[in-house]
Amino acid sequence: MNRQPALFVSHGAPTLPLEPGPTRGFLAELGARLERPQAILMISAHWETEAPAASIAVQPATIHDFRGFPEALYQMRYAAPGAPELAQRARQLLGAAGLAAAAVPDRGLDHGAWVPLLLMYPEANIPVTQLAIQSHLGPEHHRRLGEALRPLRDEGVLIIGSGSITHNLREVGRHDYAASPPAWVSEFNDWVAAALVAGHTAELLDYRQRAPHAAHNHPTAEHLLPLFVALGAGTPEVPPQRLHAGYTYGVLGMDVWRFD
Repeated sequence: MNRQPALFVSHGAPTLPLEPGPTRGFLAELGARLERPQAILMISAHWETEAPAASIAVQPATIHDFRGFPEALYQMRYAAPGAPELAQRARQLLGAAGLAAAAVPDRGLDHGAWVPLLLMYPEANIPVTQLAIQSHLGPEHHRRLGEALRPLRDEGVLIIGSGSITHNLREVGRHDYAASPPAWVSEFNDWVAAALVAGHTAELLDYRQRAPHAAHNHPTAEHLLPLFVALGAGTPEVPPQRLHAGYTYGVLGMDVWRFD
């Protein structure tokens, strides 16, 4: 079995499956470009818990955790089977690393999970489970989560961190869908990309102090933290690859990164 990568996917607005554009097209092709995984472990910005937790749901529900969007979005379902065995294996690895994780019996897939999966694997026939984030514990905690989970990649598991490389929702309404990013957005994104490629992990972990316009791009941290899980799950000696870059509404960075 070939080693699976870890990915970071910017999932954008919930309407991504409904809106034609470069990121939707890219994600629609990405699943076919990757070796088919045995199972998928999603780490979404939209499931936050006090301590690590994994879903052991046998048939995860599709959670429509948003309001005020087109009715067609609420009719969408992602009926993939759950992966309770993977969730228990993830808990075992996390526990061995001193990161004890609870088992949650009925957690479904929030839109940070099912929106990108609907595009990548529309057949919904690959078992999937979710792992929660703990935004109050910061980047280093999430890097450690990814590091503990790294062995799963050799077990046929595709690890996907789903968030957004930039994420200031208060700014979205000020820009058109296809707007170019303002400097405060592109400068932050460029800084993150350069630090990832150069392997400047210490600087990345301290991004809120070191990156330009960090707090403006991430008033709260939850949408960047899945990036650190993917980073930790990658092989430290192998530079990550930026597979896709772009913006929606000028302020939502839609980058996709691969960690081998």
